[in-house]
Amino acid sequence: MNEKIEGKLAILPAQPGCYLMKDRHGTIIYVGKSKLLRNRVRSYFRGANDRKTQRLVQEIEDFEYVVTSSEMEALILEMNLIKKYDPKYNVMLKDDKSYPYLKITSERHPRLLITRKVKKDKGKYFGPYPNVIAARETKKLLDRLYPLKKCNNPPGRPCLYYHMNQCMACSENPPSITEYQAIVQEITSFLHGGYKEIRNNLKSKMLEASEQLNFERAMEMRDQIQHIDAVMEQQKMTMNDLVDRDIFGYNYDKGWMCIQVFFIRQGKLIERDVTVFPFFDEHEETFISFIGRFYLHENHLKPKQILVPIGTDDELLEQLLEIQVHTPLRGRKKELVELATKNAQIALNEKFQLIERNEERTIQAVEELGEQLNIETPHRIEAFDNSNIQGTDPVSAMIVFEDGKPNKKEYRKYKIRDVQGPDDYETMREVIRRRYSRVLKDKLPMPDLIIVDGGKGQMSSALDVLENELGLDIPLAGLAKDDKHKTSELLFGMPPIIVPLERQSQVFYLVQRIQDEVHRFAITFHRQLRGKSLFQSELDKIPGIGEKRRKLLLTHFKSVTEIRKAAVSDITKLGIPKNTAEDILAHLNKEE
Repeated sequence: MNEKIEGKLAILPAQPGCYLMKDRHGTIIYVGKSKLLRNRVRSYFRGANDRKTQRLVQEIEDFEYVVTSSEMEALILEMNLIKKYDPKYNVMLKDDKSYPYLKITSERHPRLLITRKVKKDKGKYFGPYPNVIAARETKKLLDRLYPLKKCNNPPGRPCLYYHMNQCMACSENPPSITEYQAIVQEITSFLHGGYKEIRNNLKSKMLEASEQLNFERAMEMRDQIQHIDAVMEQQKMTMNDLVDRDIFGYNYDKGWMCIQVFFIRQGKLIERDVTVFPFFDEHEETFISFIGRFYLHENHLKPKQILVPIGTDDELLEQLLEIQVHTPLRGRKKELVELATKNAQIALNEKFQLIERNEERTIQAVEELGEQLNIETPHRIEAFDNSNIQGTDPVSAMIVFEDGKPNKKEYRKYKIRDVQGPDDYETMREVIRRRYSRVLKDKLPMPDLIIVDGGKGQMSSALDVLENELGLDIPLAGLAKDDKHKTSELLFGMPPIIVPLERQSQVFYLVQRIQDEVHRFAITFHRQLRGKSLFQSELDKIPGIGEKRRKLLLTHFKSVTEIRKAAVSDITKLGIPKNTAEDILAHLNKEE
């Protein structure tokens, strides 16, 4: 612990607020909140922590804090700060989940759709469903039963669904608004639990068709009944009051938390959601933060009521979410909360060992890589690769691995500007210069290790720019390939020496993943750029001619040939400067 941190710990206030942990680059790596900042922040540096929290503390070089007037303000501020900075140790809810809903549109000819966004557009929404398969099965059933619009054909031009009696909007006499309202009401009733009545009606029609010896029609009715049973069997009735509820339960162990959510809509248990993540604060506060972000930042549809376990600050959640939050103490509601909690415990026990093993294996590989290179643990690795075909459309790409995992938000692409021909060394010099000039200018996070795809030449070029031009001292390694374009050896130092890595070791797999990923990213960018160049106009090669001027010239002159025949004055009449007009004609006549 450095002197700066010790000094700040001594003056921490005993008030609610948020704290922001920073690494040695000044990057915010964790945001938390507390009722008492003094106790919470000190606990990181003076308490006994598990290995996961120790890893966080090892990276902390400084911290800031913001005092708030209440715990509510601290909770809201914490959510906003996490959304703004996206710290790498605040991992819960980073997968941006969204759930499918069924929607009946408010058009003249209503349609039944599957959507993941709930909007205020006068449409009717039903759900959420646990996954898109459940939503599709329910939609498929309703499409069989109700002939809502399924095509874009105008009235009188029948579609395939029309001949299957599943779309009446394109018939010569489409349903009236009143008829559509009746269909929408039936679908609404069906999804709200009235499917039993519809099932009974179908059964009566099936028996009637059978008595009339219309066995084909009876079989259709039978199939529809079986489909209703298959789809609705999964939706067990759990409550009789038909209130929309979300039921939360959670369990935690060894610095990991599992939160289970049961979605109950119109009395039916739609499905559950399971989230497992590491946490660094008190479990009650982490649970409340999760629920707040679940609704306010992840755009989940709020139910009428949510149920939470005993010990949760339901008043704080009610104030934050502006919906009813209840902690049941007895009866069926308490049983459901206990069931969600039990499921969370089971899910945590099932997944914990696998998650921890993968996490430890990855971190261990990163730590071992640092030991092999005799440098500090390279938590942030930036890797570069070049791509071109005989010097045409040269590009370079950079990827970022943080704690052994790719951070795709940090990936960057570079079009090579100053290098002519297939010169891989100069290409590496240019991209390293551009990348780390920007890092210095914008004060971006510095990597702990740079890896270039190549051998001594690429490493020497990159090292020359880093040390002699930019004055940076960053460890640099190279990755050489064999004749099958597979990772062969890791090089380090100048002159480079081969770092011995066992082929079956996790550290070798790590560098292999890095090399494969940066190569994939570079070659994909090169293919995209080469594909675009096939459709470029000669005008795109002229300095000073962008998309707007190109469109203006081609709209007026109709073709490049006609532009070539024009005079400078003809071009300047379009508002293009004289010197640019002269460049255009000089370039086009030269090309000819």
